[in-house]
Amino acid sequence: MGDVITIGFDIAKSVFQIHGVDVDGAVVIRKRVSRAKVLEFFAAVPRCLVGIEACPSAHYWSRKLEVLGHTVKLMPPSYVKAYLKRSKNDANDAAAICEAVTRPYRCGSSPAITPNACIADQNVKIE
Repeated sequence: MGDVITIGFDIAKSVFQIHGVDVDGAVVIRKRVSRAKVLEFFAAVPRCLVGIEACPSAHYWSRKLEVLGHTVKLMPPSYVKAYLKRSKNDANDAAAICEAVTRPYRCGSSPAITPNACIADQNVKIE
């Protein structure tokens, strides 16, 4: 087993689920973390790719994790659902997020980092 290179991060109200794999795809981390300990946990983990299901609080957590040096990818829940192997619970969701983030898909990043498109770049019909 090596160092974790990809983490699936399932967000909830008070307890979050983390699923991490190494280069070979072997599970290295499978852990429940309370809201108060999330940043402490990610500060101790080497920099890696973190996948999060897109929701309003996902943007908050992506910005916090990027400050710690992690690369964060946001994905829509419909994309993650295709990788769910068993019944839906937080641990299985985190594993599906970890799998989905490594697959080719145009994932989003934090909205605070990407600038808004100007009106000239948009396909808008002006009358």
